[in-house]
Amino acid sequence: MRHRLKFTVAYDGGAFAGWQSQLHRKTVQDEIERAFHKISGARVRVHGAGRTDTDVHALAQVAHVDLLDRKIAAARWPIALNAVLPNTVRVLNCQYVSEKFHARYSAKGKTYRYRIFTGPILPPLEFERAWHVAAPIDVDLLKRAAEIFVGRHDFKAFAANRGTKPESTVRTIRSVRVRKSRELITIEVTGDGFLYKMVRLMVGAIVRVTQGKMELKEIASALQSARAEHSRFVAPAEGLYLVKVWY
Repeated sequence: MRHRLKFTVAYDGGAFAGWQSQLHRKTVQDEIERAFHKISGARVRVHGAGRTDTDVHALAQVAHVDLLDRKIAAARWPIALNAVLPNTVRVLNCQYVSEKFHARYSAKGKTYRYRIFTGPILPPLEFERAWHVAAPIDVDLLKRAAEIFVGRHDFKAFAANRGTKPESTVRTIRSVRVRKSRELITIEVTGDGFLYKMVRLMVGAIVRVTQGKMELKEIASALQSARAEHSRFVAPAEGLYLVKVWY
């Protein structure tokens, strides 16, 4: 009998080559699987809600694992795992769930946050935590550009090739919220799913609009035609955070 453990994990993406296990590369999934092996002695497979790439951070990635027994209470698992995980990975909470739950396939949507620092000098504690755009950004124009993405669209023009073709490039963006606090701009995107590098391409496009390098109508045209008719710019990975997985 399997016992499914659901858990939430936060990590510093700059320390890893992404979430998903890769040969000869340090990944978050591999670290967590090794931690479970050290504690239980069993080889297990960890399933995440989705991939995050090199330098992309997570505040609340969700994953699950199937265990052979429930000798360790759910409340004790974070303590045990964090004792053997690197400091750049923290398990925040755990609970035993039904085998019907799947971290990826049960998810209804995700929220990502992108951080941009616009001051002339990037503070040391923002290094690899935000995209440094050392110039003022018109936040009102940024909001107008971001609003174009809200709704159900074909995001083929705002996706990169991972090597495998997705079944569909149509996604629904429920909201894009832009906030400014002094020199820091945050952009939160919530949707039912995201394509490879989709958020970073979206952010790259709306920032280019504020820089006069792209027009608002080009975003709308790309969504309508599902073709990248403009020169694309992928915002740096270190500014992106997985904030929440919705179930």
